Amino acid sequence: MGGRKINRKMAVAVIFSLMAMFLVCYVFLVNFLVSAALVPSFMERLKAFETITEESYAAQVQTSDIEENRQKALRETAAWLETASRQKVSVQSEDGYKLVAETFPLDGDDLQEPEYTRQRECCEAGERPVGEQNHKWVILLHGYTGWKEELYPFAYWYHREGYRVLAPDLRCQGESEGDFIGMGWTDHFDGMLWIQYILSQDENAEIVLHGQSMGAATALMMTGEESLPENVKAVISDCAYTDAYSMFAEKIDEWFGLPSFPFVNSACLALRLRGGYNLKDASALEAVRKSKTPTLFIHGEEDAMISFRMTVELYEAATASKELLIVKNAGHAQSQDKEPDTYYEKIHIFLEKTL
Repeated sequence: MGGRKINRKMAVAVIFSLMAMFLVCYVFLVNFLVSAALVPSFMERLKAFETITEESYAAQVQTSDIEENRQKALRETAAWLETASRQKVSVQSEDGYKLVAETFPLDGDDLQEPEYTRQRECCEAGERPVGEQNHKWVILLHGYTGWKEELYPFAYWYHREGYRVLAPDLRCQGESEGDFIGMGWTDHFDGMLWIQYILSQDENAEIVLHGQSMGAATALMMTGEESLPENVKAVISDCAYTDAYSMFAEKIDEWFGLPSFPFVNSACLALRLRGGYNLKDASALEAVRKSKTPTLFIHGEEDAMISFRMTVELYEAATASKELLIVKNAGHAQSQDKEPDTYYEKIHIFLEKTL
């Protein structure tokens, strides 16, 4: 009789030990997934950046016209960069990270010294260091695991159109500091700092937000904030996703072969504890339902990374003035290379009506 009690106790102890080991392994796996997807330094050790780049390229539409237009845009941009005036500036995020951007002023501008933080006083009343020709600005927001230089072809086009350009590295990427990629959520708060920087240079600024992929989702989330200054006049949303939670659920299966449930909910909890935000909060879809900012939605119909149906869903949910451009035979962030004339003419006309 006593032997049976001992055996039962041992069995219970073994079960609890196994459950504890399973829990430890599960927590480790969840944190591994979060780091592998959202911590650049960890991703580099895993060579995840290389894998993502290779898989992204393989998923793109490979046609001669896209490649030719892409190379032409890169050559023209490189030639422009040789003579373009440019200046590096920085702001400090609310959680203490240094965020870096490149600015491309217009002739006659005299922007403030490069190092700028939100604690620094703005220009004194009456002192506006920008030229008087216009007050048009654009903020270019790159995508997941990207960097500001990827959007310099857009900077070139906007600069020719008479815009001052500000192209930041989103937190954790490029030259900007950070611990976790923000999936648009922390980034949209950071974006508000860049707006304040512009307003410190030009209180009459008319600002366009132009983002690709995660950068587009970031721009849309910014427009859902009540505190968004009226100086933000328009958004160009190129291949945005509806929300980070859905994207993470899709990629956790695609990249790691794991089911979205229960791993995504667990990842949300881990990210909230480690990174201070919840993937469920990062919703461009909820933002466009509140936004009053005119928005042009663009997406390639053959996008294998973010379905164009997400942009259609965003467009249908948006309550502000809106337009939609779906480019046939274009993959992820390829619309401007598939049909450059259509792409830029659509933006030009949209902004002429909006600004």
